Amino acid sequence: MRDHEPVPDRPGRRLSTKEAAELLGVKPETVYAYVSRGLLSSRREPGGRASTFEAREVEALARRNRRDAAGSPGSGGELSVRTRITLIDRDRYYFRGVDATELAAHHSYEEVAEWLWTGRMTPGVTFTAPESTVEIARHAVHALPGHTSPTDRLRVAAIAAAAEDPLRFDLSEKAVLSTARILIPTLVSALPPVLHAPEDEGPLAHRLWGRLTGRPADEESLRVLDTALALLVDHDLAASTLAVRVAASARAHPYAAVSAGLGVLEGPLHGAASGLAHRMLLDVLDQGTAVPVIADELRAGRRIPGLGHRLYSGEDPRARALFALLEQVPRAEPALLAARDIVATTARHTPLHANVDMALAVFTASCGMPATAGETIFAVARTAGWIAHVLEEYGERPLRMRPSGHYVGPRPPQPLPE
Repeated sequence: MRDHEPVPDRPGRRLSTKEAAELLGVKPETVYAYVSRGLLSSRREPGGRASTFEAREVEALARRNRRDAAGSPGSGGELSVRTRITLIDRDRYYFRGVDATELAAHHSYEEVAEWLWTGRMTPGVTFTAPESTVEIARHAVHALPGHTSPTDRLRVAAIAAAAEDPLRFDLSEKAVLSTARILIPTLVSALPPVLHAPEDEGPLAHRLWGRLTGRPADEESLRVLDTALALLVDHDLAASTLAVRVAASARAHPYAAVSAGLGVLEGPLHGAASGLAHRMLLDVLDQGTAVPVIADELRAGRRIPGLGHRLYSGEDPRARALFALLEQVPRAEPALLAARDIVATTARHTPLHANVDMALAVFTASCGMPATAGETIFAVARTAGWIAHVLEEYGERPLRMRPSGHYVGPRPPQPLPE
């Protein structure tokens, strides 16, 4: 009998323990546990020693277990994890109950990170790293080929910083917070500079700027960058965050957990999406209209990047906040107009709002940054959120992030292959 195969509908049909276990997709011991908890009833047939189970009752329990495994209605069968960090609700999102866009509007990236980690606001906080740690990370990143992606550079920097830290296996809250405050500035300082002498002191956004563009910084653009970092700190259980929590569940140290997140972030459906929007924006600016660019994208069977979001039926609140700031940056006007043209052109077929990837693309294209700059901003920002999830997961039962596989291959025993 195959796993979860329906039982023939015969009145009075009874199953052996082995058959019931196969139908439920569990071990025989678990079947008896169900009996002891009152979820199943069993009886022994006259003259028999083994327990038997009513087929319809077993099938009903199997259906209930499948519904429970799939989550609540409308969840799409996604894994559900209790968290106190981020809530996304009705086209808004909140960090520890506080509107995230309001936090980003009034506090720096470092201050928002501290709020996410501790639930306390620390005005004026900045993150610094020991020069020895930064030098080791820089040396490792410098050895990479010139075409290396930003996410790969950040991952190598994280690994190098971990190798330098003998206390990396201390998973206490105090130690993890100390690691976070060193790791994030190390990641930024390890990136190759575009300016000859980028800043290595002060707010993190100022230090990151000279590693994204050779243009001189202005107050309005630095504010957009700092706000973008703060807005992107966390977004509930995105794919990269789930990977981080799985690593933390296995009690991997924070550097390793962050490295796991960076590995997932490099996927084109996650952190790299703003780069696709950046290139499309440049094409629209070059053509002078979005019509041929959108037509080419659709003809190639590609989804238009930077539009829509599965968690927001309306406007992405992160995009709304960034667009409001970009309107105050004069050099961003052409890219803003191009983005609006893309939205309007696409709306003829499917009305979708611009999302945060489009807003990042407007910013990076306006500031002379490469298409990969949005990915860098995203990765640096999200590192703080990953640390928050690491801290939360360390407080949970170890190895709880271990789903059970439902084997659908040939039932054993099978003959040895020749």
